[in-house]
Amino acid sequence: MPHLIRYVMVGGFLGAGKTTTLGRLARHYMDQGLRVGIVTNDQAADLVDTNSLRAQGFEVGEVAGACFCCNFDELMSTMDGLSAGERPDVILAEPVGSCTDLVATVIQPIKRLYDATFQIAPYCVILKPSHGGRVLRNEAKAGFSPKAAYILKKQLEEADAILINRADELSDDEASELSQLVAEQCPGVPVLRVSAKTGAGFDVLTELLTQTGDFGRRILDIDYETYAEGEAELGWLNSSVRVVGTDEFSLDDFLLDIVSRLKTRLDEVGAEAAHLKTIGLWEGFFGVANLVSSTTEPELSLPSNCRVKAVDVIVNARVACDPESLEVLVRDCVNAACAAVGAEAEFRQTQSFRPGRPVPTHRFADSV
Repeated sequence: MPHLIRYVMVGGFLGAGKTTTLGRLARHYMDQGLRVGIVTNDQAADLVDTNSLRAQGFEVGEVAGACFCCNFDELMSTMDGLSAGERPDVILAEPVGSCTDLVATVIQPIKRLYDATFQIAPYCVILKPSHGGRVLRNEAKAGFSPKAAYILKKQLEEADAILINRADELSDDEASELSQLVAEQCPGVPVLRVSAKTGAGFDVLTELLTQTGDFGRRILDIDYETYAEGEAELGWLNSSVRVVGTDEFSLDDFLLDIVSRLKTRLDEVGAEAAHLKTIGLWEGFFGVANLVSSTTEPELSLPSNCRVKAVDVIVNARVACDPESLEVLVRDCVNAACAAVGAEAEFRQTQSFRPGRPVPTHRFADSV
């Protein structure tokens, strides 16, 4: 009988740090001699996360065009494709950051329909301090409407464990306050403080993920009308661009400039960024810059340390504004960043839209 594949899904709101967490976990398991596959997920193609993880040498499958819950069959076929060459020991799955109700629509269907193939690890949900703290405090200016904040709260409610990320950037008082807020929202759920960037707290996380037991049982009482309306408030954009210059320029500075310009423009129009990411890919090298909220600064999360004349760039933007305006802003900012380094942009593909109403392939109202 073949061994069971360990299914490790890590959820959390847009910009929580899921991709960095999965990359660190993948390296941990590979260092143990285990075979690892990763599945990313998005409402559209051209995902920065997929390209970033592949550039780091991981085997990655992508479920694009709908969330895991609404495209469950493709999730299963994608995972099957990862095991086509050599069966993985662990599959790490990253759902769309605006999705919730994943226990009822993803974990429970796997447990019921594929119990001979997969073993479910504790379902961990990451809380990003910037938006998470404001939402859990019920601040009037949390950055999102109550309907969008509803999604973040529901994500926490279904977790087997909650990870407070960016612990390296928090004071003891700030971390304690967040832990208390989470405990009030989700009593009895373990809370871990981690840093996906530095690896702090990951020894406890990896120990937690080795546990066997009846995980993925917290079925939500959820209002799909509120959920759908909260998701639809976000403008969604994925754009792939070819950038060509006459002289060499710093790829890292260029990526950071795009994100910085976008932050400035979004601040001017009062549009909250849930997450902005851009990746530059050039001859085996890559760099990534991102922004996780209007109250934080743009950062170069993965430097390339390269100078280039030509580069392929992907921009992903999730912003509380209409997608048409978002597309105009992204084009303007990319073109301005190009002009600053004497380069020109060729926009090859752009998708901008509002996520549609979630319609799960399966939904189980009780747990097994």
